[in-house]
Amino acid sequence: MLENYLPTEENCMIVVLVSYLLWWNEVLEKSPVQTINEEQTQNPYTELLVLKAHHDIVRFLVQLDDYRFASAGDDGIVFLWNAQTGEKIFEFHGHTQKITAITAFPSLDSCEDKNQLILTASADRTVIIWDCDTGRQVQKVSCFHSTVKCLTVLQRLDVWLSGGSDLCVWNRELDLLCKTSHLFDTGISALIELPKNCVAAAVGKELIIFRLVSSTEGSVDWDVIEVKRILDHQDNILSLGNINDLSFVTGSHIGELIVWDALDWTMQAYERSFWDPSLQLDTQQEIKLCHKSNEISIHHFTCDEEYLFAAVGRGLYVYNLQMKRVIAFQKTAHDSTILHIAKLPNRQLISCSEDGSVRIWELREKQQLTAEPVPTGFFNMWGFGRVNKPANQTIKKPQENGTVCSLELIGDLIGHSSSIEMFLYFEDHGLVTCSADHLIILWKNGERESGLRSLRLFQKLEDDGDLNLGF
Repeated sequence: MLENYLPTEENCMIVVLVSYLLWWNEVLEKSPVQTINEEQTQNPYTELLVLKAHHDIVRFLVQLDDYRFASAGDDGIVFLWNAQTGEKIFEFHGHTQKITAITAFPSLDSCEDKNQLILTASADRTVIIWDCDTGRQVQKVSCFHSTVKCLTVLQRLDVWLSGGSDLCVWNRELDLLCKTSHLFDTGISALIELPKNCVAAAVGKELIIFRLVSSTEGSVDWDVIEVKRILDHQDNILSLGNINDLSFVTGSHIGELIVWDALDWTMQAYERSFWDPSLQLDTQQEIKLCHKSNEISIHHFTCDEEYLFAAVGRGLYVYNLQMKRVIAFQKTAHDSTILHIAKLPNRQLISCSEDGSVRIWELREKQQLTAEPVPTGFFNMWGFGRVNKPANQTIKKPQENGTVCSLELIGDLIGHSSSIEMFLYFEDHGLVTCSADHLIILWKNGERESGLRSLRLFQKLEDDGDLNLGF
């Protein structure tokens, strides 16, 4: 009986192979993340203010104006804050379950009532409109058949849209103007406005274009019609955003980035270089070879006139819209999945992650030969390594299409103890972050805050008559 348990050559080979795969997976899990020294001389955010009010995960932040923002999350409560002082202005109660979407609803320029409104949707299948200037609930609608997952305001038409198992169009008074039939079992996960009264909706792996049409010329009655269904993605669409008036972008669970024409909805560019470009595999093979599918999921975008910045798994990628290629990246910018990014002035980028950190990056140009490391392991980052190349060899090759950039870490903000869901950037008041640790943190420019405190002190001394400038 014991001979069945004696090691054979075949069993030993299996053990060695399994051990090697486990070791390589551990190496991938511990891919080096760029670090920064403690001084962080280029990081302006050296002071913080912790805001405690929520009792559960804080998932959403929305900016209302130059100094106010709202927060919402799984406790179903909405708080209105002053970004300068951290003061809690209002507390909105009305939902009985977690909040699933929030958006600002500004007043029209022609409207006499200039009150700032916000819309919130909840898992309790209701949507509430709130007045941020008075702190009161304006109206509540509860006729939904499923949870509303996204809200979008079409400011020019003075209507707003809710997306769930169907698409509904509402006016400011919360009158239902029109809706689609119940077509989507998975539900609409994201909505954006397009030209010519159109919207794009992400539904699973489908991109659906709808158009709002007026029943009669000059009428306030609307109808919504489906114009086109696009099935170019191979997996679920996780991110959807506008680039400019002429184009928009989608990102999928398996790392597909597609740039679309906003007028005729045709594909302008397709990018999958987040995988090893040497691999020529079909989609199903790629999914199986990837050790973790969320390593290449595209969760968020931000852009300017020249670049599209994408959060891909734990990495950051910079895509040049003119050259139609990736020109800079940090494959392991964080220890965990990046959930939100934003472009700042001076070629800076901010990212936040499930690892509980906020990191500040600077896009820098470089004109030099690149060093291409040759994989020596059984697998490379996204699949099989290249063969027939000497181990540990670095091959230098000229940059393609001229200048290539790099993302350099210039700041690392550590304050939260759990996943950071998103953040806001205020030009005059710093950063606001929200987290699964139930906290909101205001990150302040220490030098600016110190100057303001000095000014206030001198002003107080002058008002009290204690300021003596004599020598």
